[in-house]
Amino acid sequence: MLVLGGAAGAVALSGAGAVASAADRNAAGAGTLDSVKSAASASSACMSLTTEQIEGPYYIDYELFRRNVVEDRTGIPLLLVLRAVDSATCEPIRNSAVEIWHCDASGVYSGYTQTGNGGGGTPPGPPPSGTPTAPPGGTDGPGGPGGPGGGGGHAAPTDDLTWLRGIQMTDHQGFVTFRTVFPGWYTGRAVHIHTKVHTGGSRTSDGYTGGRTCHTGQFYFSEDAVKATEDIAPYAANTVSRVTLDADSIYPRTGTQGGLLELVYDERHIERGVIGYITMAVDPSATNDGEGAPGGGPAPTTSPTPSV
Repeated sequence: MLVLGGAAGAVALSGAGAVASAADRNAAGAGTLDSVKSAASASSACMSLTTEQIEGPYYIDYELFRRNVVEDRTGIPLLLVLRAVDSATCEPIRNSAVEIWHCDASGVYSGYTQTGNGGGGTPPGPPPSGTPTAPPGGTDGPGGPGGPGGGGGHAAPTDDLTWLRGIQMTDHQGFVTFRTVFPGWYTGRAVHIHTKVHTGGSRTSDGYTGGRTCHTGQFYFSEDAVKATEDIAPYAANTVSRVTLDADSIYPRTGTQGGLLELVYDERHIERGVIGYITMAVDPSATNDGEGAPGGGPAPTTSPTPSV
């Protein structure tokens, strides 16, 4: 039996095979995913406000409404189960928009493939086909005043690729799920995923309109899980020195409150797939676009790039 620890207890998932198929909703069926959601929503006590963290330079407000963000990326399957709740009432935040973006197994972000992973690594695949269709920021789009995202501080995109980026609306329980791959690492950072929670707006044919970005944060992975990926293709080809979770300059070292995911996987065969889940307690009326948010960790001992 594999044990999935919840906020107020534990949920047992039967067999290693359940973890393998649970990384893909179509293969897992409703039962496994429902067990994870039950664990994520088990606590009746209100949670501490989830830590705000910096947006970083690689956010692009493409607003790609989709559950599967993999596209052509290879890596260990990862099913992210995310829940947004009101930090004051612990009630689920319905019809909010939850957004994620992260690097691929080689440590490279879509939209920034020419930047590489800080060690010169670039992903396989065709070269960029043109300029981005939705550059970050701007005054008329969702990155402008009143919409998701924020103002300046972004790196200029180098291509129009979109893998491992997506956004979804929360259901009546405050949940979204994303099918993605376990991220790799790049110079200067521990393995992580970026997120934003948008409230007060609505989904339209043009994307997400109105409202505010009430939370900008990052998700992190236990050191044991990340170490288990190091000898598995394609992660094994990444020659960049990996920063451990404890040495990361951004992770606030506060566990779930700081974005540390609860993980379920077969410790002998992590390549079969991973489930990661977390509940984000946010202030739905706040505005936190990630510009200038505290990093939460000690100052880095070196000056690697990219650093966020």
